[in-house]
Amino acid sequence: MDGLPPADRFSFWWEAVARSVVPVHASSEDAPSFWAEMTSVDLSAVQISRVRCLSFEARRTPRLIRRADLGLLQLSLTLKGRSGIEQQDRQASLAPTDLVLYDTSVPFRAWTLPDVTADGIVVQFPREALPLSAGAVRRLTARRLSGHSGMGALLVTTVRQALRQAPALTRADAGRLSGIVVDLAASVLAHELESGRPDTMASCTRETMLLRVRDFILRHLPEAELSPATIAAAHSMSVRSLHRLFEAEGATLSAWIRERRLEHCRRDLSDPLLGRQPIRAVAARWGFPDPASFSRAFRSAYGLSPQGYRRQCLAGELSSGE
Repeated sequence: MDGLPPADRFSFWWEAVARSVVPVHASSEDAPSFWAEMTSVDLSAVQISRVRCLSFEARRTPRLIRRADLGLLQLSLTLKGRSGIEQQDRQASLAPTDLVLYDTSVPFRAWTLPDVTADGIVVQFPREALPLSAGAVRRLTARRLSGHSGMGALLVTTVRQALRQAPALTRADAGRLSGIVVDLAASVLAHELESGRPDTMASCTRETMLLRVRDFILRHLPEAELSPATIAAAHSMSVRSLHRLFEAEGATLSAWIRERRLEHCRRDLSDPLLGRQPIRAVAARWGFPDPASFSRAFRSAYGLSPQGYRRQCLAGELSSGE
């Protein structure tokens, strides 16, 4: 970007943002002398980007969303300077170590203040990767979250180290780290739901229960006895009430469990350390005792057979290490 004429830098930067993150309409008082830099690392489904730039205001409009909507969430960390986000009639003002969640499928306005070069990290991941209901996500967007202590601090440390260590990561490392980052992000958001804040807790009873149920399922995915009855009993609720929790999200309990088990199988099949483990053993470990039905479900979800997917991943790992 330093080699470009000053008049071209602002438009070039936001074209790069559109390719790497999401398209927005942007403006800046510093446009004539604009300066920015971005460093990104792709961790399977998660992308982490470090961004430093002069002041700007960016808007993601309904028209831009209709043109390109990948169903992504972004969790932004402010490292230096002051910034803000406005979404769904809420506005968060952010200082260093603050985090904020926003949904790229919903219009938003983001900005940084002048006089100090803004420095921050954006973590981007698919909405379905979070074990949170759509209602919970809506209630958490554009709210200031602390990255100074607790789970927030653990997430901040992890994403900063991920950027520093990116050159040393293998494809399998990236896949494992992707899951860790999403789990930490979910933990930060779950803590916020359960913290007793008056502006969120009054309407989060169902969402909080759904979060607890999903967390229980994730911790017991490998167990053959995991069933609607055992899940309901663990949460002192009826099986019908359990099903209603998921139906309210436009999903079914069985489909959600199957998707999570398939994702764990996909992750294991891409791991070179498990390359000699029979596919049927991977499937059985995550609740698919019948190899034929597992193969059909995997192909339906990912467009490849389990064997074809493993071969493709391990061939890529080999070539990247040569």
